[in-house]
Amino acid sequence: MLFSIEEILETISMISVEHLDIRTVTLGVNLRECAGGNSKEVAEKIYEKICEKAERLKEVVNEVSKKYGIPIVNRRISTSPISQLADSLNSVIELAEAMDKAAKDVGVDYIGGFSALVQKGYTKGDHLLINSIPEALSSTERVCSSVNVATTRSGINVAAAVEMGKVIKECCSVNPILGSRLVVFANAPPDNPFMAGAFHGEGESEAVINIGISGPGVIRSVVERMEGASLGEIAEEIKKTAFKITRVGELVGREVAERLGVDFGIVDLSLAPTPERGDSVAEIIEKMGIEVCGAPGSTAALALLTDAVKKGGMMASSSVGGLSGAFIPVSEDAGMARAVEKGGIILEKLEAMTSVCSVGIDMVVLPEDTKEEIISAIILDECAIGVMNDKTTGVRVILAGKPGEWVELGGLLGRAPVMNIREFDVSKFVKRGGKIPAPIHSMKN
Repeated sequence: MLFSIEEILETISMISVEHLDIRTVTLGVNLRECAGGNSKEVAEKIYEKICEKAERLKEVVNEVSKKYGIPIVNRRISTSPISQLADSLNSVIELAEAMDKAAKDVGVDYIGGFSALVQKGYTKGDHLLINSIPEALSSTERVCSSVNVATTRSGINVAAAVEMGKVIKECCSVNPILGSRLVVFANAPPDNPFMAGAFHGEGESEAVINIGISGPGVIRSVVERMEGASLGEIAEEIKKTAFKITRVGELVGREVAERLGVDFGIVDLSLAPTPERGDSVAEIIEKMGIEVCGAPGSTAALALLTDAVKKGGMMASSSVGGLSGAFIPVSEDAGMARAVEKGGIILEKLEAMTSVCSVGIDMVVLPEDTKEEIISAIILDECAIGVMNDKTTGVRVILAGKPGEWVELGGLLGRAPVMNIREFDVSKFVKRGGKIPAPIHSMKN
């Protein structure tokens, strides 16, 4: 992969001035061979396998970061969905604790894969894992959990969405911050490097490096310089910039994979914001000419942004995957949090915006007394958007405080005001259970 002098100088500016970074290097590890035996035996095999594959991850990532002068913010691990190892077990808590210990010992900040895929129904292992999520997250520091309850091909497992409403409520009643480590998906990608939704999916190789690269500050600077330009011209410049960012990510990912002796998987080019001012997707939308993110026109601006980023990434690499697009997590994006405070973003507007971006209702702080039926209904709404649009959507919420209060989550999780929610009775609807069938266009293939 060759770079021109101009590209190198431009990349240096992106890194030093515009907050370009590799947000995460995620090592995916296949754990299927760890099945068999009692909980203690499976846990021991999980710990040994993760440590074997990830022993040099931190060292290699640091070396590559230093070589190219590119900040790499997080080192993470994703594993096969743990529920697939649990059908013959009576407990999975020891498995979660083994994951946590392995992550700590190899020096990564998060490990994903305490997961279940239940869009079509449950196995014994799925039930066991889902019921164990509150205890597993509260007894670990680094373990992240995800549950996929819908796909375009299968429809929506309503019973699973209802159950996850209860699980989220229970997790946040133990500690609100646990909500940041749990996401409920529709159409979960098997190669997503971002937490809390990362897992090593079916069809993946024994071990693989997936890269998550982020540059909302870079895109913001591009738009800021284009005063008076048409929206089509802005889209073209975003596409060109996304192309360059993707090349940086693939360069880093392939070298890390080669040094570790594992496969290179994908580059996930997602504009993942941080609480730092300027590193915000909301501010990109506002720089296009919208006073406050969430005002009329915001969904169109976000659609333009997401599509241009995807097009640029696809032109730059044949290995683009994961979510790739634009994230709008409220607490992790200082601009989004300010938009909530100003009234530009309300829950219903946020839901509309999720129809055209890469994620769903993400890192939203809801009142601590929000009913579990409301949470389940929010999950069902997001699943409907994902299923009908054949895209990934998710729900990751924090229950804390009262409407209007600000909640501090710390670090990259940021801070956000508690969003007001309309508490109409939806219990009869969600309690009907069953499944929402797959849409007619799911049969197009």
